[in-house]
Amino acid sequence: MTKKERAAYLLNRLDQLYPETPIPLDHKDPFTLLIAVLLSAQCTDARVNTVTPALFALADNPYDMSRATAEQVREIIRPCGLSPRKSVAIVELSRILVQHYDGQVPQDFAALESLPGVGHKTASVVMAQAFGVPAFPVDTHIHRLAKRWKLSSGKSVEQTEADLKKLFPREKWNKLHLQIIFAGREHCTARGCQGNTCLLCGELFHRSVRS
Repeated sequence: MTKKERAAYLLNRLDQLYPETPIPLDHKDPFTLLIAVLLSAQCTDARVNTVTPALFALADNPYDMSRATAEQVREIIRPCGLSPRKSVAIVELSRILVQHYDGQVPQDFAALESLPGVGHKTASVVMAQAFGVPAFPVDTHIHRLAKRWKLSSGKSVEQTEADLKKLFPREKWNKLHLQIIFAGREHCTARGCQGNTCLLCGELFHRSVRS
């Protein structure tokens, strides 16, 4: 199979496996999604979802969060890891949203990436999932599977993102990145598959042999 054939097959197969793609992080609006995604760095979504109820009880909007102290936030988010850095970023970005964006999360990649603690992946998730702007956030699951499925040989997430954007239709990006994450968690795990043993890799392997 060529790379384009693998991409087309996976696009169809992932639609069959994951017709619905609920956002894994609990949130109610762009601000709470932004905070949840920031917390998910080097932390599981499940862990973040256990922490955010208490955090959002303290403050669930930029105005209240900007008045909280980093110490208050740090005590709540400690289970997520990197709490000293994340707590400062959460309070500071909230102040910036209040001072410069009327308390709204900007619908702009550059503006988002200029906020404390917000990198390209976090901005991409918010743009895709909060605002519906086509984006292809690449996490460790997607980076690993893109290489395993021979869709990209990129040694960086940036290169993998560029490769995947070339392979798949723009209108599919927002749903597809979640579908790949779900597949990586359920079927093609880091240690549970060596490239031909899980459901999807096995199907790709056998189709390649037949071709």
